[in-house]
Amino acid sequence: MPERFSHHPVTPDGRYFVVRGRLWRMSNPDLPEEERVRLVADLMTARRAVRMAREDRDAAAMRRARAAVDRAKRGLGERGPGWWRDGAPDLNRRMAVNTDYADWFRALGLD
Repeated sequence: MPERFSHHPVTPDGRYFVVRGRLWRMSNPDLPEEERVRLVADLMTARRAVRMAREDRDAAAMRRARAAVDRAKRGLGERGPGWWRDGAPDLNRRMAVNTDYADWFRALGLD
């Protein structure tokens, strides 16, 4: 069973972590460590760029920064096609209680 992600529970199959009852896709665990580290660094840089563009009210910079966030998240496997190969649907951003994880989530006593 996967460990807890920070202070957020992780589904038994390791595909999602849960924040306020909503499933969020985990990064692909099969990524080579060097690639994962690079993509996380890219993501953090892009998130800082989003913050700066917001502060500067720069729409063009915001579009570029959000595109960079999307590229990094897709590279990590957090967006785009699911990284698992068993044909299970992607439940990213769905409420856990409305998915096959409902019993597991209720058993956590967080709802």
